[in-house]
Amino acid sequence: MSNAKRPTQDITLLGTRYTIACNSGEEPKLERAARYLDRAMTGIQAQSSTQGSERVAIIAALNIAHEMLELMDQHRESEASLGRLNDRLERALAKNHSS
Repeated sequence: MSNAKRPTQDITLLGTRYTIACNSGEEPKLERAARYLDRAMTGIQAQSSTQGSERVAIIAALNIAHEMLELMDQHRESEASLGRLNDRLERALAKNHSS
């Protein structure tokens, strides 16, 4: 195992700075994810300023997980639809080819 220190990147969530391990070259993706999470957390916190940051983070994580699952379902539906269209196209081409 290597003793080399893993690269890190600083991010800010709700005004608090965190140092996160980040593979070299992945910094832009981490920064984008952090901005997305920070916006989600800020929106939740604005709705109820009495919520602690841990609760805000949990609600944000649940909301983001819900968004991701919805997108995954849409993706699966799109793939299935494309598969059906592809099958129809292949049948039509086979029918025209055999005529």
